[in-house]
Amino acid sequence: MFNVYEKRKITFIIPAVIIIIGIVMMFVKGLNFDIDFRGGTTFTIDMGKEIDTKEISDSFKDVLGYAPSSVQKADNNTVVVKILNKGSEGDLDNEMRTNIMDQLKEKYGLSDEAFISVDNVSPSVGDEMKTQSLVVLLIAIALMLVYITIRFEFLSGVAAVISLIHNTLIMLSVYAIFQIPVNTSFIAAILTIIGYSINDTIVIFDRIRENTRHASKKDDFAEVVNDSVWQSMTRSINTSVTTLFSIVVLFAIGVSSLREFTFPLIVGIIAGTFSSIFIASPCWVMLRGRKIVK
Repeated sequence: MFNVYEKRKITFIIPAVIIIIGIVMMFVKGLNFDIDFRGGTTFTIDMGKEIDTKEISDSFKDVLGYAPSSVQKADNNTVVVKILNKGSEGDLDNEMRTNIMDQLKEKYGLSDEAFISVDNVSPSVGDEMKTQSLVVLLIAIALMLVYITIRFEFLSGVAAVISLIHNTLIMLSVYAIFQIPVNTSFIAAILTIIGYSINDTIVIFDRIRENTRHASKKDDFAEVVNDSVWQSMTRSINTSVTTLFSIVVLFAIGVSSLREFTFPLIVGIIAGTFSSIFIASPCWVMLRGRKIVK
């Protein structure tokens, strides 16, 4: 049987490599922040019929001189076009937006009502969103630390927080490596994963606590933890797999806006399941020591 504590170097190295690559990519290329964080203009347009997104992108490029950052289908006929601010140029001015709308009206026979919304996000709002997202993330992790400390002990809370930080860094690393746009859906997914993965960790910690009560002072806490992890393994894996089935289906058949939320969930659930089993429990042993104290 694989000993999760004795083999911790292996299970620590695997995510560490991914995180290191991700951090390097963050320094080299940075995170690919979407319009929510960088500012720009979003067009939501009812095209009246299904049109290829590349054709729409080319239409915007003819007016702007560059392609929009993304063209996504909200449904069969509705598209969402995002145009990021270009450095110091700021938002598109009224003349540029009017030119875009006039060209689309002429090319596709659209009416004024076809332009469902044209929204601007200023760079200052984008910077504020970054700050607020970081604050919310830190508050969520701090609250988890308090909850785990109350329910178990402070060192187990620290181990759980290390696991949560691992999940967050893995998700950020995947987005940095593949330069996937980071938007508010990504932040919502991170907060969702924090709540989801801590539940798995609590289940395992509950089993560890129960087994520790029945262990003698001569027993090895690391062995108690290893046995407890394996006793909870089937439950943890089954829960994650069944959840992944539903989310993968949503990702496969959903619209682009739904995929923006479900993809980080898929990454987070995999990372969260791994950390609950192979990160949180060994960290608790390393922090507490192998001697059982009652």
